[in-house]
Amino acid sequence: MAPRILLARHGQTEWSLLGKHTGRTDIPLLEEGRTGAKLLGERLHRAPWDGLAEFEIRTSPLVRARETCELAGFGDRAEPWDALMEWDYGAYEGMAPDEIKADRPDWFIWRDGVPEGETLAQLSDRADQVVEWARSADRDVLVFAHGHILRSIAARWLGEDISFAARIRLDPTSLSGLGWAYGAPAVERWNDTGHLEA
Repeated sequence: MAPRILLARHGQTEWSLLGKHTGRTDIPLLEEGRTGAKLLGERLHRAPWDGLAEFEIRTSPLVRARETCELAGFGDRAEPWDALMEWDYGAYEGMAPDEIKADRPDWFIWRDGVPEGETLAQLSDRADQVVEWARSADRDVLVFAHGHILRSIAARWLGEDISFAARIRLDPTSLSGLGWAYGAPAVERWNDTGHLEA
């Protein structure tokens, strides 16, 4: 069996609602985020996933991802892993893109990166580490993490440059899946929020 990876983005936070770059700032979920995490868990405990008994599960250690994992019903099975932490935005932590563009009108995070934080190359290397782990054994995996690192993992799973992540939007509490088609890495589902529409 070729291993697959399910990607769960954490639930809504105050900063994600406002569009602020939330890297290493450890902020909790909003009540909306907690509700979404529970709905995601209910979905993953029904067919066709049935609780993902054979999956290996890891989570970012940051509270918003860890709490999403716990509320979804996987906290007792998940191993925290620093490789799943969000991009370190350095000087742009807590800022929205419009605020940054007031000083740098042509700024584009997936091309220009961030000052005093993690470089695009470092982010790509970290995403590669997750992809290598996911493909390393005869089992599927589920990870709970953050928007930009999950988009980066998807880009690297597909063999694309990290900049490809700009083209794949990811909403809070979404479920995505990466697998294989015709022997090549493929997207099986992306940014699926059907569980939030129930």
